[in-house]
This record gives sequence, C-alpha cells and structure tokens, in this order.
Amino acid sequence: MKKSTFSPTMIANILKEFDHGKSIEDLTREHGISRATFYNWRQRYHGMEASELKRIKQLEEENANLKRMYANLALELDTAKYIIEKKL
Repeated sequence: MKKSTFSPTMIANILKEFDHGKSIEDLTREHGISRATFYNWRQRYHGMEASELKRIKQLEEENANLKRMYANLALELDTAKYIIEKKL
C-alpha cells in the first residue's frame, strides 16, 4: 500500500481551510494535490478532527494487514487440503 505524503493533521488542516472559504483551485495549487484527491478526502474525512483521522488510518492499516493474513492462511489451507487429497 502506498504511503501518503500527507499526515492526517495536514489533511484535516487542508479541509478546514476549504471550510473557512479558501477556493479549491488555491488549495490544490498551494498543496500540490489534484482536485480528485481533494474531493476524495472531503468525501471520506469531512468534519473529522486530526485525531479521528489518525485513528481511521490506523484502523485501515490494521484491516489491510488482517485481510493479507487471512488470504495467506486461506492459501495455506487450500495447499494442505490439496496435499492431503493427493496422499489418499
């Protein structure tokens, strides 16, 4: 998974700047992000504080790790079943 160059605090600050009336063009130019990135952040994190964003990012990382672990275990189980069936 690609590491974001923007911390949750930075994302929250950018969204707050927009809430305080700064235009999207100014924000995207100033921070070097695309409009699509801004709209994705706004859709996902609108109204959250930096601490909440940190917690969400941690949970997303943990969820990705758990999914990866599950996929590995499922693959090992399938392999074990295949080997057992071959021996019988």
